[in-house]
Formats: sequence, structure tokens, C-alpha cells
Amino acid sequence: MSSKRIILTLVFSISLFYGYSQEKAPVKFGSVSEKDFATKVYSLDSNASAVVIADIGTSTIEGNNKGWFSLQFKHYKRVHILNKNGFDIANVSVSLYSDGTDEESLDKLKAVTYNLENGKVVETKLDVKEAVFKDKISKEWVVKKFTFPNVKEGSIIEYEYTKKSDFLNNLESWEYQGSYPRLWSEYNVSIPDFLGYVFLRQGYKNYDFSDRKSRHESYTVLNTLGYNTERYQLSSNVSDYRWVMKNVPALKEESFTSTLQNHISKIEFQLAEYRSPLTYRNLIESWAKVAGKMLASESFGEKLSKDNGWLDDITRPLVAGAKDMREKAFRIYNYVRDNFTCTDHSDLWAAQTLKNIVKSKNGTVSEINLLLTAMLKHENIPASPIILSTRANGKTYEMYPLLSQYNYVAVRATVDNQNVFLDASEPRLGFGHLPIRCYNGHARIIDETGYALDISSDTLMEVKNTSVFLINDEKSNIVGSMTQMPGYYESLGLRDRVKEKGQEELVKSIKKDFGQEISIANFKIDSLEKYEDNLTIRYDFDLLEEKEDILYFNPLFGEGYKENPFKAAERSYPVEMPYGFDETYTLQMEVPAGYVVDELPKPMVVKMNEAGEGFFEYRISQSGSGISFRSRVRLARAYFQPDEYEMLREFFNLIVKKQAEQIVFKKKK
Repeated sequence: MSSKRIILTLVFSISLFYGYSQEKAPVKFGSVSEKDFATKVYSLDSNASAVVIADIGTSTIEGNNKGWFSLQFKHYKRVHILNKNGFDIANVSVSLYSDGTDEESLDKLKAVTYNLENGKVVETKLDVKEAVFKDKISKEWVVKKFTFPNVKEGSIIEYEYTKKSDFLNNLESWEYQGSYPRLWSEYNVSIPDFLGYVFLRQGYKNYDFSDRKSRHESYTVLNTLGYNTERYQLSSNVSDYRWVMKNVPALKEESFTSTLQNHISKIEFQLAEYRSPLTYRNLIESWAKVAGKMLASESFGEKLSKDNGWLDDITRPLVAGAKDMREKAFRIYNYVRDNFTCTDHSDLWAAQTLKNIVKSKNGTVSEINLLLTAMLKHENIPASPIILSTRANGKTYEMYPLLSQYNYVAVRATVDNQNVFLDASEPRLGFGHLPIRCYNGHARIIDETGYALDISSDTLMEVKNTSVFLINDEKSNIVGSMTQMPGYYESLGLRDRVKEKGQEELVKSIKKDFGQEISIANFKIDSLEKYEDNLTIRYDFDLLEEKEDILYFNPLFGEGYKENPFKAAERSYPVEMPYGFDETYTLQMEVPAGYVVDELPKPMVVKMNEAGEGFFEYRISQSGSGISFRSRVRLARAYFQPDEYEMLREFFNLIVKKQAEQIVFKKKK
């Protein structure tokens, strides 16, 4: 994981606290005047539909009447809505956690919409009793929602509330960045010395102000037992932290981004330990210990260690006659993949028993892959579940076993002394492959070691080969044949497409993308049912365009890069492609009958950098009436840092420009 993306620290370094400032927030609740409406376009982002004027949070810890401590989080926010495209920011949601006994509460909510009417500021207050709705998201989470009243283009909205929590591990995180620019974003946190938190910082923008002050505070804790109330007094040094960012640009979606959540500037917290005068306790366990607990859990590993003798009736017929362990594993994997339907591809814990999964023939990704693990182990094939976070779910912190960050279960099996990754939740996915969504870096094997794995997109290389032959037929028309072998994951996508829409739809799309009007005959796809193999596509075609005195001919047809996938002039976060790739296109052709070559593009061979991690080859030559052409684009890795973006963008600019060049044929006189 890139050190530029994340900073993890238990001891506060100079990067977190590099200055002290008394500069105050620029606004306070209720103080809105006519001049606040004057700005129609903000220099930070002239295209913004809304601008966050100020976003301020404060978290403190206080004694409660339950014999322990609680968190109090105060949140204030003001937004200037500039046009209707910014109306969505007037919808506010606050998540509240419950463990079945205690529940976080939302208190002291105030929300006001301000409009400038006839030169005067008119307020519309939210009716808190009538306009706040509660949605139950899961057993543990509810969301309270409200929408600001009377919102118009030009409105200013602001709200504040207090959130109280008895769960010390839920110290509120803070996002300094989002889908709208923020002029002022500030977070204040006060932590007593008897509680130790890990600070988890992410993002690329530095704090404008960052300071830490110390003071002393007394805490009162009440514990009611029947009719008796015990009172405890506790004194402690307290650290007051303040982090401010000013003029934070919106984080906008760009091509090749796994999820923007990986790149938002934010700070999170993990409760690490209780300290004196509390009884000392280390709250962050080792990965080996967490993995052991998962293996013992009824919702995870216990399903693998139970007496699963009943699996004999399923596995024995499957493996009968198998010549080796690999064939056994192959048959078991194919059985689970082809006979069970995945109902949820974002899940860590199994709710069903293995017997229920077999009976219902469906389950979540965790349930299906735990069943696969159990069946492999039942046939003495070493296998363990692995847990990971998918690309869309975001990166995980490798050092800390924060299970809430993980949302996927796959399998690692050892076959003939080789480790293979398996995922039976995806139809038509071959043995030994994982879906692209799983290639997100850090993962953990859940066995007695809790060993770390790196399942990175940089380890994938898609190889694609295309060959085209063009000749003149007896009527002097240009006819040709194409043979193409896409990469593995493109093949997987094409299999799904053919399954869903049929082969004819694929032929139509090839015609549409070809670049010239053609007719297609003898269309064939090999290996549609061989899920471990790449597809091979073959077809013959006739060029149907009228022959003019001058013919402009792009030798790549529809296979070249027509536009740069990297359009933004600059980028503040990494490029995260799903894989590296190596694409080779070759063409052999006869000069069209009755024509001569007037112009031929010049050959070119270019390396993206000194290491040759990007390579572009464009070779073309004429020999008599024949033309040979070869284009190759290779990118050796999938992940590029922001400071490499300009190099990557210019590399593809060159490719797009060169691949757009055409052969010019002129009719013979």
C-alpha cells in the first residue's frame, strides 16, 4: 500500500501537528446576511453546483450514568446551493449504531434554509418532529434522514446536531473532502490519556492548521445498582487536537478508479487500549488471534470443523475416477460454481448452515465459498477461506484486523504443491481465477497463521492478439478474415454477453465498432464452454464502402485507441487499472486492385519510461503489392501514482494520434 495514500500512527508525528493557529471558523449558526448570497461563482471551482462554506465537527469523551464513558459528537455544516444540480446536498442522513441493548442517539437537531427575497433574508426552519424519518438498515444500523424545506437555486442551508454514543470504538471519523468543494473543513477531538486510539489518516492534501494542546479534566462516572448510585471521580490529562483544511477541491470520478473512498482526505480512529488509572487492556489483537476466533465462530469457520460426513453423498460421486488431486479439486469447484446461485457478492459471515445451502442451492459469497472449502477439505485437499475487500469497497489497513473493512470470502487451495485461488460464486469463472473485483491488494488467509496475502491488479496481465488478412477477390473487391484471441477477463465478459444477449448481438456490435461498413460471414467463437481458456473469435468480412479516386484506410479498423482514456489535465490520486495488458494487432494486405500507395504512415517504437513499463510499437512496410502492419501496446503494471499521471497521459496521447493515421491509396491513372 502506498505511503502517499495512508499514514498510520500511534505516536503523533510532525505530519499531523506542524503548527498552531488561532484562526477561527469563518461562520457560526444563524449568522446569515444578504452579503452571503452575493457570490454566484466560487474561484475554488467555477463549475460547482454547490459549495460547502464550512463543515465543523467536535468529538469529546464524558462520563455517563452506566458506569463507563460515552462519546459526544457535535456537527455543524453550512452550504451554498448554486443551482438545481446541487439540490442533493439538501438531503441529510445520520447513521446510528445499536448492539441490541444500547443505541446511539441524535439530539439537538436544528436545520434552516435561507433565501434572499426582495433583498431580505428569509428563514425556513425544519420541523424536526415531522420531517425526520428513521430507516432500519440492518440489525445494527439505523439511519435518520431529513430534507431541507424550501430549497431553491441560491439557497443557503445549515444544520447542527449532537450525536451521543456509548460505544467508545465508534469515535467519529472525519472526511475533509467529498463530491462538492469545501472552503473550510475542521475537526476537533479531545482524548483523555486513559484511552489510547490509533489515528488512521488518508489522502493527499496537507492540513492548513494542525495543533495539539494539553489540559487537565475531571470525569464523573455514575453507576446505578438498584436504588443505589455509586459515583466515581477520575482525573486525567486530555489532549485537544484540531485539524483544519481550507479550500478543499471536490473529489471527482476519473477513469480507472476502484473507489473514490480510497482517496478522500479523511481521518479515522481505532480504539487500541485502556490505560491507567483504568485496568490496562490491549484492544487490538493479532491477526493470528482474530483468524482463530473466526475459525471458531458459528458464522464462519465452525462450519468447516464440524462433522461433515454427510458430504460423502455429494463429493464421492464427483471425484470417482479422478486421476489426481487437481482433477478432484477441478470437479468439486465446477460442481459448486455450476449448481449454486450467489445472492449477495458483498458478505463476510454465513447465516445458513452448509446443509441449508446445499438444500436451497443458493447463498451469499461467503456461504458458497465456505461450502467449497468444506468440500475440498472433506476430500483431503488443503483449503482455507481468505477474506478481502473488493475494489469497490476500498482498501484495508494491513496492520490492524478491522473486520468491518472486509466484505468478501474466497478460497485458497493447495493442489500438487501449488496454491490456487478459487471463487465459485461467479458463473463461467474458470478454475484458478478470481473475479477482477477481488484484485485489491491486501487480503488474509483465515487459518492458524492469519497470514497476509497480496492479491494485486499488478499481478494480472491480459494478453490479446488480433490478426487480419485482406486480399482482392475476383471482382477486385476487398475481402478479409479476422482471428482474435481476447485476454482472459475480456473473454469472461464476452461469455457473459453471449449468454445474456446471444451471438447475433455480438456480431452487430462488431459491425458497429469496425470503423468501416462491412458484411460478416462464417462467424465462430471457440472455447465458449471451456471456462479456463481464452476465447478465439474468427470471421470473414467484405468491405462494402464505395471505391473513390482516393481511399483513406486505417489499418487498425475498430481495434485502435480512438480517444485517450485519461482526459483530465491533472490528477491528484492514483490510476488503478484492473490489470496490465499486452495487445498485439497484425495485418497483412494486398494493395486494393487498381490503386497504388500514395502515403504510408511512418513506423514508430516508443517506451513510456526508462524502465520500459509502457511500450508502443507501430511498424508498417510495403513490399511490392503487399503491406505488412503491426501495432503493439503493452503496459506492464496496473497501478500508477499521481506523479506518474502526466507520463501516462502523454503516452496514450501519442498512441491515439499515431493509431489515427491512415494509409492513402490513389487510383491508378
